[in-house]
Amino acid sequence: MTPTATSASQALDAVPGVSVRLSRLATLASLTVLPSCVWRLAIAVGIPMGWGPGSDLHHSYYPGRESLVLVFVTLLQEGLGLLSLGLVRRWGEELPRWIPRLGGRRIPPLVAVVPAALGALALTAVTCLGAMTWNEVNAANPDAPTGPALWIFNLSYAPLLLWGPLLGVLAVAYWRRRRVHG
Repeated sequence: MTPTATSASQALDAVPGVSVRLSRLATLASLTVLPSCVWRLAIAVGIPMGWGPGSDLHHSYYPGRESLVLVFVTLLQEGLGLLSLGLVRRWGEELPRWIPRLGGRRIPPLVAVVPAALGALALTAVTCLGAMTWNEVNAANPDAPTGPALWIFNLSYAPLLLWGPLLGVLAVAYWRRRRVHG
């Protein structure tokens, strides 16, 4: 896409009351899932990621049927991450016209705010708990990654710590904007 085409498509999707900063936060929120998804897909195609032979994530099990589960989880996580963008885009306030029977209808604010707020709380709790207990889990599992593989794992999953709080900020901003702008 050319810069003019990109700015034109963004103008069509512009929502009153959404700042550039808020739009960037939504983009960042949607990107926080990407590193862990890439890490998971690497396992799915059989790339060794440091898990020992006693682990279900050992590369000898992949690719195979088990890869489908990892791909499904990745697609689900990516889809949920991309929904963060709906809190700052037109399609998060009005259903796209191409949807049969429902296209063009306004989305009631609570339909977006409640799942976003609950998701933000759940994500924050799960990722913080995971970060606090990972060393204990890792120490108890002799087949868990160590050394450089552990660093790659940590770097892949660390961005998820931002997803919940960013989603919370976006949910509050969406609620406020929809109360003011309708």
